Amino acid sequence: MTLLVTWTRANAVGVRAMDNEHAIMIEAMNELRLALVNGARRPEANDLMHKLIEFTRMHFRNEEHLLERFGYPGLEEQRTEHKLLLEQLQDSFHRAQQGEGVSVSELLLFLHDWFLNHVEGLDQKYGPWLNSQGVN
Repeated sequence: MTLLVTWTRANAVGVRAMDNEHAIMIEAMNELRLALVNGARRPEANDLMHKLIEFTRMHFRNEEHLLERFGYPGLEEQRTEHKLLLEQLQDSFHRAQQGEGVSVSELLLFLHDWFLNHVEGLDQKYGPWLNSQGVN
């Protein structure tokens, strides 16, 4: 199983609301991982996965709205990344609900890597830009 994701300064984008939501996403991913490691049954795992998907969807809406409001030039790249992740999460969730073989370790590794790469890469670009627009 993959390691837990730990919130560090490297994860911070410098926009309080987005940093807070990223921390909640980390908590939801870690909660799912721990439940699976501890042998959670399918209904509990499905509930945790659903919670992660719904929070991620809400966070992406909030992030995109903020970026749109301030005219961030990289908004379309963000939207594309967000759409791809949500499609992957929803596909895995639906396959798990249908009892199809979903590799939990692969999904968790994907989430771990995607989160770190996205937040520490793409999201890091909008933080200083929004800060320059007066958003903290």
